[in-house]
Amino acid sequence: MSASPTLLYARLKAPPKMISGYSSVCLDLRGLNCPLPVLRTRKMLARLARGDRLIVECTDPLAVVDIPHLLQETGDTLERQEAVNGLFIFHIKRGKG
Repeated sequence: MSASPTLLYARLKAPPKMISGYSSVCLDLRGLNCPLPVLRTRKMLARLARGDRLIVECTDPLAVVDIPHLLQETGDTLERQEAVNGLFIFHIKRGKG
């Protein structure tokens, strides 16, 4: 990894099989409804290395409950959570690698 964080911004129908060389990934899940935001978040987390960060942006209000619950199960850390005009943003640090 380089000294400065690198950001990959992705609007994906399905997460790629492998993410390498990035320390931060932004996953745009706007417009998707439950359970898709939490399922895609789980898939993306599985592809990240320990210590990498994932920023999830979604509009599904149920994600406010589902994503923190997912992180309890996976052992990853919710560093910050925001809600702005119907957009829910989760800043996640990958724990297990």
